[in-house]
Amino acid sequence: MKKDKDRKLSKFLSLLLRHQPEAIGLQMDAKGWVSLDQLLQQLNKHGHSSQLEDIQRVVANNNKQRFALDMEGRRIRANQGHSLTVDVELTPTPPPPFLYHGTAKRFLESIRQTGIQKMNRQYVHLSADQDTAMEVGLRHGPPIVLTIDCQQMLEDGYVFYLSENKVWLVDQVPIKYVQRI
Repeated sequence: MKKDKDRKLSKFLSLLLRHQPEAIGLQMDAKGWVSLDQLLQQLNKHGHSSQLEDIQRVVANNNKQRFALDMEGRRIRANQGHSLTVDVELTPTPPPPFLYHGTAKRFLESIRQTGIQKMNRQYVHLSADQDTAMEVGLRHGPPIVLTIDCQQMLEDGYVFYLSENKVWLVDQVPIKYVQRI
């Protein structure tokens, strides 16, 4: 029962902290932080009964580490994946020579035309291993994993970031850097 409640809370937090804080009247700062007191007050006001312990458990146990608490434990934010413009204080980080992008096969023709675009997110998401990329691709239909030549992208001036939860981020991946597996 608690696992199901935590899964639902995690999904709702993803919606709120990545895309729609206004859905329950949250005030988010420019770096994506929301007061835990305000979050709990608004969750409970809008029928999502939650305690501080529930939030802390979801943050600690989320297998994708989607959320972070600040050092004082008073604020929460999503680590990446925002459709909102927020500065999650990423530091440029040189990537390994190759990273992977999981997607659905049905998007392959579009990728051939325009490369990999961030669409409604702030960045394109890349994985360090093929298995993780495959899991990502499976969420959207029959999957395909693309290999990205990050060494060449880096040499050509592209900037990469590594999020707190170890997702690689870049503004775009032009088709000339995409290889199919």
